[in-house]
Amino acid sequence: MWDTLLFVVLPYVCLAIFVVGHVWRYRNDQFGWTTRTSQVLEKRWLAWGSPLFHFGALFAILGHAAGLLIPTSWTRALGISDHVYHVVAVAAGTVAGIVLCAGLVILLLRRFYVSDRIRVVTTPMDRVLYALLTVEIGVGMWQTVAINVFGSGYEYRGTVSVWFRQLFVLQPDPSLITAAPAVYGWHAVLACLLLAIWPFTRLVHVWSVPVAYLARPYVVYRQRSAAPGRGKVRA
Repeated sequence: MWDTLLFVVLPYVCLAIFVVGHVWRYRNDQFGWTTRTSQVLEKRWLAWGSPLFHFGALFAILGHAAGLLIPTSWTRALGISDHVYHVVAVAAGTVAGIVLCAGLVILLLRRFYVSDRIRVVTTPMDRVLYALLTVEIGVGMWQTVAINVFGSGYEYRGTVSVWFRQLFVLQPDPSLITAAPAVYGWHAVLACLLLAIWPFTRLVHVWSVPVAYLARPYVVYRQRSAAPGRGKVRA
């Protein structure tokens, strides 16, 4: 029962909240659709923590996408052995995880210890988000380092990845993910919960990529001191 609830029902419920929550947020809180940046309150720590966290998160997400979505048969067809894939994936995942953790630690220290002004403007949802991110990243690093670097290793592509792809065809088999070490299940559950709170946090800014800037016309500047009819144009 619990297996079905956690690895069949929960993913779809969280996905529904993710979609409906974004629609609700966009229709009712467009002015809050921002990062709620606190850069004006403190810049030095942010200049280090933000790039580390964002680049680490980007590469971690790309690594997860590759491991979960690309079947083992595809990499074998390309001539990549399971051992080579495992070594490269663990090495890249460890580096990305270290960068991500470093950025997160800096951002946490900045928000809760370095600046009283930032701590004052931290919302309850910010605290929930940071707590969930910290636990999720910690669990992810545990399965990477403890199991795959210093442990005996685990090939999750035959179990966890198959379960994940089955979600898209509405036929998830929870026995696949429960066959993996428990930490993989925890990681999946935490990811689902993170998906559910996403629309109600500052994470919505991920979808606000300024694509329109690529096609907008040039802005023309003219000197005020120029004589009438002879304005100088600056690009």
